[in-house]
Amino acid sequence: MMKPTSHSRQLGELMCSVTEQVLWSPALNPLVCRVGSGQATYHRFDYQSRQHQITYGARMIAAKHRPETASGWLSVREIQQRGYFNGQLSPLNLLAHTCCHEFAHLLQHSAGQRYRGSVHNRHFYRILDELHSVGQAEEVRCALRDQVRNQGLELSTRAFVPVESSAELSHWQPGDTVSFGTRQREIQGRIVRVNRKSCTVDGTGLSKGMRYRVPAQMLRRVKEPP
Repeated sequence: MMKPTSHSRQLGELMCSVTEQVLWSPALNPLVCRVGSGQATYHRFDYQSRQHQITYGARMIAAKHRPETASGWLSVREIQQRGYFNGQLSPLNLLAHTCCHEFAHLLQHSAGQRYRGSVHNRHFYRILDELHSVGQAEEVRCALRDQVRNQGLELSTRAFVPVESSAELSHWQPGDTVSFGTRQREIQGRIVRVNRKSCTVDGTGLSKGMRYRVPAQMLRRVKEPP
């Protein structure tokens, strides 16, 4: 059963707190960390206010509690393939790593190494690897675990094996028009790439200009007008 949205939002607020307390430095541009209602999780820099923004999606947080919905997220492959947290997947490890992943994008942007069409590049992974190798990722993990306990919330440390989503991916192909998210925050777009466990979607309409990596099981088909 999916974790209640209120629980996910509370966990998201703690992720924001840990990101600001453990990772962020006043030497960087100001940071606003927030919890979104959908699954979209991203770093963005506002050039007008010169301010970084990190958003953690409540539905992303809920999805990373379950093997069958966690499998499509890039953070799963990163932990397994790069050996972060000894390659062990758990809700705690996934959410702690998500904090590090988005903060690595912040540092990547600050270093001028984030380019259109080249986001998860070698510069990004050099930064992310370093966050893990110097112990900051483990510090994030411990701080998140402790804050969750202090608030009387639940966040499992039990390891799990993700459920493959290849069957869901077989239903999609580039060019398909899809939607995802909630009715209040529904995002529409067009699939541009079918990945190993997710689809890359370019936003359309109000989301034009945004790109999302979406687990296949969260996509809904949109019929285009004749």
